[in-house]
Amino acid sequence: MIANPFPLKLAAIDSAGNFTPQPNLWQTQRRIQALIQTYLSADVLCDRLSDLPLQFQTPQPRPWRRLNWQSVNASQIIGIEPLVFIAILAGSADTEEPIRGYTQTSRQYLEPLHPDMARFVGGAVDDRGTLVELGLWEKEERQHAPALQRLYTQLTGLKLRLVSHTPRPYQPTDNPHVDLYYHGLHRIATEYGATCLYLWLMAHTTGPLQSVLEELLIDEINHMTKFWGFGLWAYPDSSRLKVLQTLSQSAIQKLWQTDQHSSLLHTLKRMAQTLHWEAWSFNNKASFLWTFAIALQQLCTWSHSLTPEYLHRLFGDRPGHLINSDVVK
Repeated sequence: MIANPFPLKLAAIDSAGNFTPQPNLWQTQRRIQALIQTYLSADVLCDRLSDLPLQFQTPQPRPWRRLNWQSVNASQIIGIEPLVFIAILAGSADTEEPIRGYTQTSRQYLEPLHPDMARFVGGAVDDRGTLVELGLWEKEERQHAPALQRLYTQLTGLKLRLVSHTPRPYQPTDNPHVDLYYHGLHRIATEYGATCLYLWLMAHTTGPLQSVLEELLIDEINHMTKFWGFGLWAYPDSSRLKVLQTLSQSAIQKLWQTDQHSSLLHTLKRMAQTLHWEAWSFNNKASFLWTFAIALQQLCTWSHSLTPEYLHRLFGDRPGHLINSDVVK
């Protein structure tokens, strides 16, 4: 049995602290803050990043702890209408699929520049392009949609049928370094969004239901941290401000393109529709946006501690093809 890489000492009943069935906004924010301090602490984030070079050598999926699925029930939902919560679960399950498409797209962007990271996210293919080895990212992420489907069934008694969609395909240009930069930003943003969503859902649950969401959250933090730190190593000249500018400029510029499916704003709009945002209460919307802001603040503080020297000790010298690009200038 592989040891849990998150040896957290949590309260026996609720890892977010005190709760009431109908918390006000301030009480919900306190629960979110408690979760962020536990799961996004600098020690946890550094531990997850330092694990990446080890996974390049001997990839080992993180095992989930034993979960009490049969005890999950709607009374463990806090501060959200149960029907809205169930709709969010359904939307989240749709978003998690199809993981194979996500991993193979990322592998294709990474393979020309960093084969070890490509193998971590998407495994390996043979000369005919057939997948012969699963990536560690896929092995861990592919548990998420089935877990959300099982929660849905436990809460409703119904089987959830996922809505099929096609991930954004691999679209290379003549500059793979630039391609990876923009794809990497999108991938980090996606993992960050999932992290915030599961943090927020944990603050609105308790008991066995919260424990299932905890496993999803730990996976998302693990992957987000690895992608974030690897990106800082691969693109050291990309300042935090430059990342934010790139994301916003990409969204604005692509408003004028005919292919709206490549727009970041389209992604956000689709997420809002998938999670049934229009049905949320004001307190739900306010606490959700607050989660994104506070989590980002915590992550940026940690990110500033990742000095070039520290990243060099983790990942070594950057390959020549990752140097001297105009992408971040």
